Amino acid sequence: MKENRVRYRTGSSEETVGLGRKLGQLLQGGDLIVLTGELGCGKTWFTKGIALGLGITEVVTSPSFALMNDYEGVKHTLFHMDVYRLEAPEDFLDTGLDECFEGEGIVVMEWGDKWPEILPARRLNVAIKIMGEQSRELVMTGEHPRMIQVLAALDQDL
Repeated sequence: MKENRVRYRTGSSEETVGLGRKLGQLLQGGDLIVLTGELGCGKTWFTKGIALGLGITEVVTSPSFALMNDYEGVKHTLFHMDVYRLEAPEDFLDTGLDECFEGEGIVVMEWGDKWPEILPARRLNVAIKIMGEQSRELVMTGEHPRMIQVLAALDQDL
């Protein structure tokens, strides 16, 4: 593992969920996970795993049309956002969803890489790439000390 970057390969949706679950178990209130990758790469599957790691038993679905779905976890609320349909950072700010960054919830944001300038520094970027029909490569990077700590713990656990 480079200090702020880890790379994983999964061979199925179940493995992608499993990796998300391990990450979810390490997250704390105020953490932001930014997911990127082409349509259908598994961003929502990964989020389902994060939710499981947070003790969420509800079915996690893509918030593509709602912009955000929220789920109550054992300790924290998970805010799952999909900003694909928003065109500018002002559009996002106008929704008021940025207020989720200020609380003790955990935010998973799909397509948030479009506007890094408005995102908190305390974030983990997860790029998901389709490698085959079921296989995916997930590259996780973080600059903030908290996220470097999460990456080290995740890398040690796998």
